[in-house]
Amino acid sequence: MITMTEIARLTGVSQPTVSRVLNGNTSVKPEVREKVLACAREHNFQPNAMARGLVGSGTKLIGVVLTDISNSFFADLEKYMEQAARKKGYSLILFNSDYDREKEKHCLDVMRRYRVDGLVIVPVAEHDAAFREDIKALDIPAVAITRETDQMDCVYIEHAEAGAQVAEHLKSVGCEHYIFVGTTEDKKYLGFAEKMKETDLHFEQKLTLIETKNSREIQGILKAHFDTHPGKTGIFAYNDRRAVQVHGILQKLGISMPERAALVGFDNTYTCEYLYPALSSVSQPNREMAEEAVNILIKNIGQPEGRELVAHPMGARLIVRESSEISEKERTK
Repeated sequence: MITMTEIARLTGVSQPTVSRVLNGNTSVKPEVREKVLACAREHNFQPNAMARGLVGSGTKLIGVVLTDISNSFFADLEKYMEQAARKKGYSLILFNSDYDREKEKHCLDVMRRYRVDGLVIVPVAEHDAAFREDIKALDIPAVAITRETDQMDCVYIEHAEAGAQVAEHLKSVGCEHYIFVGTTEDKKYLGFAEKMKETDLHFEQKLTLIETKNSREIQGILKAHFDTHPGKTGIFAYNDRRAVQVHGILQKLGISMPERAALVGFDNTYTCEYLYPALSSVSQPNREMAEEAVNILIKNIGQPEGRELVAHPMGARLIVRESSEISEKERTK
């Protein structure tokens, strides 16, 4: 790969002049500038982004930290962020925290060494004071995505409102008992539970909580639940990966959907419509969320001072399929 020094030798101009031309300085004489650019094009010159960052001219790199890149929801989110960033001349460096705060801190340390211009992150613990200190120490513009996050710009989903949508749906299809797959700290659960309690003071007595991700343990809990509750149960899983896991276990146990189990996931990933019965799930505006986060970040990179924090909530929409509601076709048979 050709260097600036070699371009200087081939064109007969000084290395500082080559540097000024390739970094966009317009003060160089037009004929000299064109000669340098022609040589750079001929030899496919590629600028060293790290070196540019060291001299303060920016790397055109955005660091992205996701919690689980194996989840197709986050893969989609990254794809749309990459598309939005590329339109503005930026590239992404992708990291995976695996829902682990120590791994998240390591990701941030690596980004500091790469001298990225900005950060988009799905926080592991968005309200953790230590996380805010880690972000502050980076000293670059940062935007949280998918989660409302204290004291930083964020583009997020109204998870509580989405949980309320699921509650209304499961009540409407005649569920008598409920299972939530996840933790009670999740805003999806909080919205779900609050909506349920509006019309059922005994909701908590009708609820089974599944926090484990172990399939054998989940199977044991589901079997015990359906052995003792002959009526219809509404199941809400905090994401589609867990919902797909539950979907398979219900079929293994011979629990029919949606007759005895009305199952709803979250994220509306591509697998939902290919299952049988197809999986109901909450759809998030992935593309809009990704584009907004990148646009806010790039604006802040260009104007880091004198601005107010942005908190941009976005709505989600429940997509009802056969796992939670009998279709019109089946109903009229």
